[in-house]
Amino acid sequence: MQKKILIINGLPRTLIVDLEATLASVLREQLLLTGCKIGCNQGQCGTCSIIMDGRVIRSCVTKMKKVPDEANITTIEGLATPTNLHPLQVAWMAYGCAQCGFCSPGFILSAKVLLDENPNPTREDIRAWFQKHRNACRCTGYKPLVDAVMAAASILRGEMRKEELIFKPVGNKIYGTTYIRPSALQKVTGTWDFGADVSLQMPTGTLRLALVQAEVSHANIKGIDYSEAEKMPGVYKVVTHKDVKGKNRISGLITFPTNKGDGWDRPILCDEKVFQFGDAIAIVAADTEEHAKAAAKAVKVDLEVLPAYMSAPAAMAPDAIEIHPGTPNIYFETGVVKGEDTKPIMDRGDIVTAEVETYCSRQPHLPLEPDCGNAYMDEEGRLTIHSKSIALHLHHAMIVAGIGIEPEKCRLVANPTGATFGYKFSPTNEALLGVACLACDGKPVSLVFNMFQQITYTGKRSPALVKTKLAADKTGKILAMETNWWLDHGPYSEFGDLNCIRQGQFTGAGYDIPSIRGKGKCVCTNHGWGSAFRAYGSPKAFLSSEICIDELAEKLGMDPLELRYKNVYRPGATTPTGQVPEVFCFPDMLDKLRPHWEEAKKRCKELSTPEKKRGVGLALGIYGCGLDGADSSHAWTELNPDGTITVGNSWQDHGQGADLATLTHSHETFRQMGITPDQIKLVMNDMAFTPASGPSGGSRQNVMTGNATRVASEMLVNAMRKPDGTFRTYDEMVAEKIPLHYDGSWTASMCSDCDLETMQGNPFAIYMYAVFMPEVEVDMKTGKATVVRFVTVQDIGTLTNKTTCDGQVYGGLAQGIGLALTEDFEDLKKHTSLVGCGLPFIKDIPDDMEIIYNISPRENGPYGAAGVGEGPLTAPHPAILNAIYNACGVRIYSVPALPEKIKAGLDALAAKK
Repeated sequence: MQKKILIINGLPRTLIVDLEATLASVLREQLLLTGCKIGCNQGQCGTCSIIMDGRVIRSCVTKMKKVPDEANITTIEGLATPTNLHPLQVAWMAYGCAQCGFCSPGFILSAKVLLDENPNPTREDIRAWFQKHRNACRCTGYKPLVDAVMAAASILRGEMRKEELIFKPVGNKIYGTTYIRPSALQKVTGTWDFGADVSLQMPTGTLRLALVQAEVSHANIKGIDYSEAEKMPGVYKVVTHKDVKGKNRISGLITFPTNKGDGWDRPILCDEKVFQFGDAIAIVAADTEEHAKAAAKAVKVDLEVLPAYMSAPAAMAPDAIEIHPGTPNIYFETGVVKGEDTKPIMDRGDIVTAEVETYCSRQPHLPLEPDCGNAYMDEEGRLTIHSKSIALHLHHAMIVAGIGIEPEKCRLVANPTGATFGYKFSPTNEALLGVACLACDGKPVSLVFNMFQQITYTGKRSPALVKTKLAADKTGKILAMETNWWLDHGPYSEFGDLNCIRQGQFTGAGYDIPSIRGKGKCVCTNHGWGSAFRAYGSPKAFLSSEICIDELAEKLGMDPLELRYKNVYRPGATTPTGQVPEVFCFPDMLDKLRPHWEEAKKRCKELSTPEKKRGVGLALGIYGCGLDGADSSHAWTELNPDGTITVGNSWQDHGQGADLATLTHSHETFRQMGITPDQIKLVMNDMAFTPASGPSGGSRQNVMTGNATRVASEMLVNAMRKPDGTFRTYDEMVAEKIPLHYDGSWTASMCSDCDLETMQGNPFAIYMYAVFMPEVEVDMKTGKATVVRFVTVQDIGTLTNKTTCDGQVYGGLAQGIGLALTEDFEDLKKHTSLVGCGLPFIKDIPDDMEIIYNISPRENGPYGAAGVGEGPLTAPHPAILNAIYNACGVRIYSVPALPEKIKAGLDALAAKK
């Protein structure tokens, strides 16, 4: 230990520090300056960036022995005050840069040093700075961050006032504007407390948890010896499956009748078998995290290692054993049957066919905030679990029987969440926290993953191999499609059948295809378990059908845009499920894109050189807003004594802007009464107070909970309305004994489930429609492909908030670029860090991105809106692969299109010559 005097945020502080501790841990744990975030803890993501002696440093890899005495350190807490923000903080709010907000403090401090050194940077200067300092963002696609720094620089040069950046409502209207998020101020000041921050603030006596996890992918458990571990310093208890009061299983809950499993296949703590690398076998509860981790290493697990089936073909092999004894590895099958039989059409002599086989990878979610949470017994004796859950009521139903607690005795609360992109549609740590709290006599507990655990333990996008064959007449009219697929959903079946169905719903979607036949199967393997990921299921489908469309265009001698234009949905067309689309917007969208397409083709030819070839590609994407069938949601409103209104729902926010959307939908309803945005209070995401609004996945919330919030708001408005058209006050409502609280609900009653054999049905009330046009550059020497420009046309109905929609689209495009070119989780030795998994940094994403909105109001959407989050990640990746082919003639059928894969294709082409 050593005494150090450091100048922290302008004031001298005397600290006693461990010289081997990191500066980040000292700031967070000793000074509770939790605006300094720890993401990767490896210096790869920049969330821990702070300023030391005028330089931006990554504090998570800076040991205290490297911190000089009287070092001048600035954290986000010391940059400014909430009432007098730094221009960077104001710009961050104005441009919607703080989506989840986890990376915001690090970016803002990094940018502060840049502007101190260079008060008039170019956009490329800013991008180079963030690349050099490894500031990563998974939400925004980076472009808004550059916009914000440029604006802040302008303010600091005296060219504008910071107050000019923040949108102020005109005519008391915020719907469709750039009004900022209610949470923005806390996010840019570092006071939006994420799960690991909450854990540090837990009361004295809180037990810290560490997991004993499997280091093999498949094994029988012969025994667990924790006798040494339970004697180690600080250990309160070692929890195993024997301490679990309930079924010790997480319920898959949504299991279709033809699923051959029972949905109870995921253990909370492994008892008989290990099913994947990282499976939790035991939990050590101790007084400190260090003691818990040390004791976890001392637990000995006796394993009989079994063959590990790390891919669907391996698990489907004739000699493969059943991973879950009694349930076949191929546990769910489904089909698509639409129109006439396809075989006679395919066999005709007057048609042209194209056929492809594509593989979409096990894309990792890579949020910068690792999974975290805590649990305790609340004042009413309820087991209360705080986590990153984006599906509170769904998770509650999935875990209570496994934990062994009565439903009414369990309460889930959503922490401020540093993004999930869907992995938290499945419970991860919730049941572990609940089991540990109960097993440790109700003492409060906390569990914070590191990035290795986040990457190896939580769910991934389920990879799939999809075969697609299209048939068209010689004019280019598509007549038929055949498709077959398998889906590798890892060892746990929850939502695997639904994911499998998505392939049938979206392969070939966007086009009027009269006849379709298809078969698909869901396969159990020992690789990372499959969970929801943005655009759930559809990226696998569109990878296949959108490359196939391009190959068909080539065979027909048609322009790829014109073939699409000829076949997209128009009145009379139906989707692959036989549903009539709610809008027919693709012709207008392609018309908007056509001049950009023609310009891009010309530009790519002009800019191509023998060393670096340019190309442009296209793809369409579609996604439904909701859970299949009659999805529903609930919300409430209440008039308060001071005339303000409280709105409550469980619209879980993982960065997409649930607080702002709730405020916007309710305000649009209440503004007829003269209510201003600041008179609306939000209560969100705590089962003790908020109703079942359903999960924040499938881009359902803006439609479902937006509508439920609108309905609850309308009910209160109608109750307050007097016969003369004016509105009652609170006192008048009470005097007339009119209720002050209203529960609103909305159901997509116009929808129906899809038939599991034919896939025919009306699964979604509203869809999002997208067209993608990336331009790529291929280095002919190395094979490296870079996206240099991206134009997209999006139809998401009316824009609830323009800034939010822009951010969702940019972020989705960035994840699509990652899916196409770099991201993967396949190698358990290589793909275990953000860099190893291929997280795109700012130089991997083009600054030249353009969004064109085609606005078709949706009849069933709240104020005409659809969702937004899923659409942008449906099909940017096949568009990129199509652009690679256009650039250099190499056709890639599997993602990611790594340089070595493209280079092999270039070498093969050269050999043919």
